[in-house]
Amino acid sequence: MPNSFATPQWVHHAIFYQIFPDRFAQSKRVLKPTHLESWSSAPTPYGYKGGDLLGVAEHLDYLQDLGITALYLNPIFQSACNHRYHTYDYLRVDPMLGGDAAFRELLKAAHQRGIRVVLDGVFNHASRGFFQFNDILENGASSAYLDWFDVRDYPLNAYWGKPNYRCWVNLAALPEFNHQNPKVREYIFSVARYWLDQGMDGWRLDVPFCIDDDSFWQEFRQVVKQANPEAYITGEIPMNAARWLAGDQFDGVMNYMLTYAIWLYFGGRDADQAMFGHWLNHAPGMGILDAQQFAAHAQGLLSAYPLPAVLAQMNLLDSHDTARFLSIVRGRKDLLKLAVLFLMTYPGAPTIYYGDEIGLDGGNDPDCRKAFPWDSGQWDQELFDFYRNVINLRKSHPVLCNGAFQFLKAENDLLAFLRHDDQEEVLVLINRSERTVHVELPLPGFADGTVLKARLGMGEGLVRNGMLCRLVLAPLSGIVLS
Repeated sequence: MPNSFATPQWVHHAIFYQIFPDRFAQSKRVLKPTHLESWSSAPTPYGYKGGDLLGVAEHLDYLQDLGITALYLNPIFQSACNHRYHTYDYLRVDPMLGGDAAFRELLKAAHQRGIRVVLDGVFNHASRGFFQFNDILENGASSAYLDWFDVRDYPLNAYWGKPNYRCWVNLAALPEFNHQNPKVREYIFSVARYWLDQGMDGWRLDVPFCIDDDSFWQEFRQVVKQANPEAYITGEIPMNAARWLAGDQFDGVMNYMLTYAIWLYFGGRDADQAMFGHWLNHAPGMGILDAQQFAAHAQGLLSAYPLPAVLAQMNLLDSHDTARFLSIVRGRKDLLKLAVLFLMTYPGAPTIYYGDEIGLDGGNDPDCRKAFPWDSGQWDQELFDFYRNVINLRKSHPVLCNGAFQFLKAENDLLAFLRHDDQEEVLVLINRSERTVHVELPLPGFADGTVLKARLGMGEGLVRNGMLCRLVLAPLSGIVLS
């Protein structure tokens, strides 16, 4: 591990909010094409809803009220698809999103509110419209850019037949870069520098495990940190991420290894396992977890990586690539709230997928990418208030960001864990069971007669003879005490 390994302090304290730009909000100030799907209709694989970056800027007050301190935006660069993972110009914001001017306005407005902005970097593959690939389409073996991609024959089978060039998961629309070409590397690094120079705060990297070259990501880190030492680098890694978190590549990852465990414990037998999709293939052997197994897994993740990386993990319940957690648990709002409580009191940066906080549901792609309903009459206001309260709890107690984490009990669907540092101790208890629990728990280090007050939830606890007593937890409830 490099001696100087550090991760940005602001990430340790961040509350991330992931936005799929086409589906979050529309601004009347952005000129749009006419052939758009209606905002309220079911999403489709190819259709556009017409969300844009000025729409995001115009709803920053909403996000600030919720308690959000950082945005992660799915790709915003020019692309011929609604999700924009088919990039054809990495140096221009898509005009349907409002173009470069809209991004500058959003960035300025977000920074004025203390909200950071992280962009999605799709550097494994480009699109058929990317200039260098398009040049090969036009000129075949005479193209000046043959070594930008791995081409096997001519003409390119880009729209029919089996692709005769290397492409991501054999999708002809996604030709993979030749990362061994120094010109390709410098191009990607120049893109990373360019947007950091514009003032953005970090990169989330799409499928970085597909670039099987540690030296590439080591150079990428050097470029990013030279441009802005406080810039965040996180990667979409669906499996154990130790290779990328040794201090020479990423600061953190999308912590899917935690996500799977949350699905399998808080969802458990109440979950619709058909909605897990392919994700559990990355965590072989994980089945339904009991409290003890969940605790062992969650505790193990804290020692699997260096502490600076642990504190910079992007922890999530769901994303644009998964079914929404509320749908995974068949609409069980009580289970969602317990999972959110755990997420907000566990080390790493909690990440909310847009709309989860108001009860937006959705199955697997494209259903998980519904448009945000801005008619508040369609919101679950009680759920929104819960999110806002638990976010405020985390922000009010720094120990929940940087403090040590210790499970005190994990059995019979009761989780009890302590967050502590030199300044404060916070006790979290979660009753995943369907029964009322009378809690008695060893609490070494607490003075006899100490009364622990609820900071979230109902009740209080008394320490007597080194034991927490006089605390009753209702079924499917949680409490945070200090």
